[in-house]
Amino acid sequence: MPASDFKPADEAFLRSLPKCEHHLHIEGALSPEVLFRLATRNSIPLPSPSSDPAYTSPTTLAQRYKSFTSLDDFLAYYYRGMAVLLHPADYEDLTYAYLARAHSEGVRHAEVFFDPQAHLERGVDFDTVLSGMRAGCAKAEAEFGTSTLIIPCFLRHLPADDAWTVLQSEAFRAAAERREFVGIGLDSSEAGFPIAPFEKVWRATKGMGLRLTAHAGEEGGAENIAEALRVGCERIDHGVRIVEDAELVERVAREKIMLSVCPLSNVALRVKKSVAEVPIREFLDRGVRFSINSDDPEYLGGYILDSYVAVQEAFGLSRDEWKTICRYAIEGSWCGQDRKDVLLGMLKEI
Repeated sequence: MPASDFKPADEAFLRSLPKCEHHLHIEGALSPEVLFRLATRNSIPLPSPSSDPAYTSPTTLAQRYKSFTSLDDFLAYYYRGMAVLLHPADYEDLTYAYLARAHSEGVRHAEVFFDPQAHLERGVDFDTVLSGMRAGCAKAEAEFGTSTLIIPCFLRHLPADDAWTVLQSEAFRAAAERREFVGIGLDSSEAGFPIAPFEKVWRATKGMGLRLTAHAGEEGGAENIAEALRVGCERIDHGVRIVEDAELVERVAREKIMLSVCPLSNVALRVKKSVAEVPIREFLDRGVRFSINSDDPEYLGGYILDSYVAVQEAFGLSRDEWKTICRYAIEGSWCGQDRKDVLLGMLKEI
């Protein structure tokens, strides 16, 4: 691109872009302040400061979140935090708070993950979580015009039979029939937990008319991405290690398979040493479709605008390149074409 044609993207421009977020775990939007407040409201004891000094205050807990040593270190705090979520109102408050923050940063469509098994094992039923989230989504849509979809994710570190039990439950099947969620994901620890055992779950999910996505190519290599595609996943969450396999890169570009990339969490979890190591430039140059997302924003480095700014600081992208990224995100969303057309119209006006 000739230097005279290059238009830099400043923060105001980045904020103005009509963003779609596809990789957001609602449990990971639980701020330390809200965690402490809900712990008090729901009479949930937190670890004592003597056993873990991080729980001295919301400030010390937020500071601890900046020094995770691994995915497992992060997950220990993540699952401990969600223990304060018990009632529909808790999930409504959490979901609305995330969507209000996201709207302020330009998110116009959000596809939000939650982990049903992590709540079921605590005695919180599927309908409690889903009804609270749907109420939060409805409130945000009414106030901000943000469109939303919900995606339950199965935990890959648990046996596939456990996911099958959830899938076959009356609550899950009834909600799927009512189209209260759009698809199914697979998350949690990737290393040592292959996707193949979940193939029966995926076949049943497709039979219910649901979409499929999975975390792959974060801890694990490109072979995990290939396996996710083999069992029917239409989208890949993370996927940054796909560059280890040139043929696979060509395939996802050719088939327009979108990766939901999370640069800040890649750095926080030691997947990459810096945002500059995330293969953003290679994806753009090779036509790989991707969106930029915040993953678990309260734990892993920040919300979506923080991610956009970090990518811009690392790569110095042009405005046209950012519009391409946003177009990829819109076209790779699981909302209907009518909503995509509205979002594409917003993009044209920038």
